Amino acid sequence: MTVRILYFAGLREAVGRDAEEMALAPQLATVADLRRHLLQRGGAWNALAQGKSLRVAVNQRMAEPLTAIRDGDEVAFFPPVTGG
Repeated sequence: MTVRILYFAGLREAVGRDAEEMALAPQLATVADLRRHLLQRGGAWNALAQGKSLRVAVNQRMAEPLTAIRDGDEVAFFPPVTGG
């Protein structure tokens, strides 16, 4: 399965890219699985740590950790946004 991953705002700056395509093993079936997988890269990828306040959207819909991801999905990680 292949997904497109988008990174926004400070997260984009931390990891040094705004997007990537990634082939995932079948056992990486949820948002939480993907997040753990990305964290294994270490270094700047610790910006995705569970204690960090991040939002996730799958196909432009807000997602929870147990939201399933499927082939061709777009998964976006971004910090909470405040308005003013």
